[in-house]
Amino acid sequence: MTTVLLVLHFIVALALIGVVLLQRSEGGGLGIGSTQGMGAFMTGRGTANLLTRSTAVLATLFFVLAVLLGLLNRGATQGGGSSILDNPPSVTPPAATGPALNAPPTATPPGAPAAPAAPGVPNN
Repeated sequence: MTTVLLVLHFIVALALIGVVLLQRSEGGGLGIGSTQGMGAFMTGRGTANLLTRSTAVLATLFFVLAVLLGLLNRGATQGGGSSILDNPPSVTPPAATGPALNAPPTATPPGAPAAPAAPGVPNN
């Protein structure tokens, strides 16, 4: 059911975008909805009324479908019906298992063998 509503919502959204782009804006816009390209099909006023009504119908369908999808999916979260905001993820610091990479070298006690140098670093 949700998939059908989602596909229908997508189609209504695309149709709404198309109808809005067809309308003539005050500044001229795309102006595709003018009577020059329509021939004798409709008058300028009839085209404006048709586009205005279709925009209103498509916008109403868009909002109704959005509310229906929201209501159908309100309990279908991954956390067993709870919100992600109810239980924020816990952040654990990384475990310190070895010497830090940027730690300064430690002094060796007298009489202890010197540690081997890293490859490419001269041993002093």
